[in-house]
Amino acid sequence: MIINTGGRTDLAHYYPQWLLQRFKEGFVYVRNPLYPEKITKYLLSPETVDCVIFCSKNYAPLLDRITEITDKFNTYFFYTITAYGKDIEKGIPDIDKSIDTLIKLEKIVGKERISWRYDPVLLTKKYTVQQHLITFEHMTARLHSHVRNCIFSFVQIYKKLETNFPELEEISPENKDILARGFGKIAAKYRMQIKTCAEKNDYTSYGIQKSGCVTLNEIADSNDLKFKELKHSGMRKNCRCIQSNDIGAYDTCPGGCRYCYANSDHELAEKNYRTHDFKSPILTGKISTSEQITNAKQKSFLVNPPPQLLLFE
Repeated sequence: MIINTGGRTDLAHYYPQWLLQRFKEGFVYVRNPLYPEKITKYLLSPETVDCVIFCSKNYAPLLDRITEITDKFNTYFFYTITAYGKDIEKGIPDIDKSIDTLIKLEKIVGKERISWRYDPVLLTKKYTVQQHLITFEHMTARLHSHVRNCIFSFVQIYKKLETNFPELEEISPENKDILARGFGKIAAKYRMQIKTCAEKNDYTSYGIQKSGCVTLNEIADSNDLKFKELKHSGMRKNCRCIQSNDIGAYDTCPGGCRYCYANSDHELAEKNYRTHDFKSPILTGKISTSEQITNAKQKSFLVNPPPQLLLFE
């Protein structure tokens, strides 16, 4: 199985001590988002986890101790660095500081294990099509030799954004095409592979792949592994990724990104962040005696999994 540490919240940025503690103790409890009374226990050991996936906007808080995980586990890192400032991403370092951190991460884990996410692409009066193309080239010029590839997607304007982000503009098919063509041209100039994420439109004519972000081929190539031939059913609409199990929780990220889908209430996210206990086996809250804890079926995707893993399938 694959463990995900960044789909529901940014554990590397805001909960590094808790994350390291969970890997040190070798297990974690995760509450079901739809049925909160149901809790799953995952074993966190090289024998029970094929790969640990990270997705973060700031790895700086974890860098000094990240080898406690990378020395033992197969890993892959997605680093999200966008064009936006504090007006949209309140708690995120600026572009150049983020790039500096990515380069430090690359020196530890290697280029082949890092994908840069330029995601999501959104438009406002300030962040125009032209501004995106200028910023994307600035970032590509610095990052192309430090990452495996770049992944981008266009923002989905769901109902909450219509209220919380009124200046957000809908991206027309024409502007999507201009942006994709421009990104593809810039990527080709710097010889950097580029992909879309959960995007229904086909931009392969611009040199943009649509194979998916978290694919077994990507993980295998970067960690010298051999996986079974499995269908990548995706994690959401138009997604082409392999299934992973997230150990985070919604409503826990205090970053304040205005396009965030993982928080229903920013004040609740701030409270959960302030009150979490890094020694607890679950990210937020307490476990009552009446709640149901189930051991996860941790089935390997590897062709030849460690013998110990068969005990947990």
